[in-house]
Amino acid sequence: MLAAVRRDIQAAKERDPAAPTTLQVIFAYPGVHAIWGHRISHWLWNRGARLAARVFAELTRILTGVEIHPAAVLGAGLFIDHATGVVIGETAEMGEDVTIFHGVTLGGTGRVTGKRHPTVGDRVTIGAGAKILGPIKIGDDSRVGANAVVVKDVPSSAVVVGVPGQIVSRARPGSEDDSMMPDLVGVSLQSLLTRVARLEAQDGAPQTGRVIRPPEAGVWHGEDFSI
Repeated sequence: MLAAVRRDIQAAKERDPAAPTTLQVIFAYPGVHAIWGHRISHWLWNRGARLAARVFAELTRILTGVEIHPAAVLGAGLFIDHATGVVIGETAEMGEDVTIFHGVTLGGTGRVTGKRHPTVGDRVTIGAGAKILGPIKIGDDSRVGANAVVVKDVPSSAVVVGVPGQIVSRARPGSEDDSMMPDLVGVSLQSLLTRVARLEAQDGAPQTGRVIRPPEAGVWHGEDFSI
């Protein structure tokens, strides 16, 4: 238990860009407190004291804003950043060195019994507000973008964005500078508009009606966009 606590502290210090001190993590990080509370409730659950486990888990939720079922399996090195609003279901399983941001749900679908929550691999990052639902698997080294809703398996080293979640494969492991939210629709639209603009330039015919051009330096130009 002591070794696990030390690793939890180290994970927070390594992955939080605010560069907290050890004392800050111990006394002022509710995500870390939620993990410690879960370790106790999980220990009680596995030893048959299920009422005590549920009560302790509820107290942890009240104090930290994180709801983790005592039966959930959390790997070493988990870091829950900002913590508030995280929900992890009963049959959820998590690998090592996972990073979760606020508002994340690892939930079930419907009223089925048995394995009904996600299995998350090692070194996965789950963005704020993401919902991962059902007995699906998230592969190692994958990233789930903010507010994505994931309802199907995700291969290793992939990025998932959108509602429902769309999988973007990666040829190599991601770096710290990778975007959590690649804009698949925007990139596709930009490519299409660029091709149309080239064809119109070749045609030489005057353009009539409302025209939207491809973005320049990341800025879209149009005629009085409605806001």
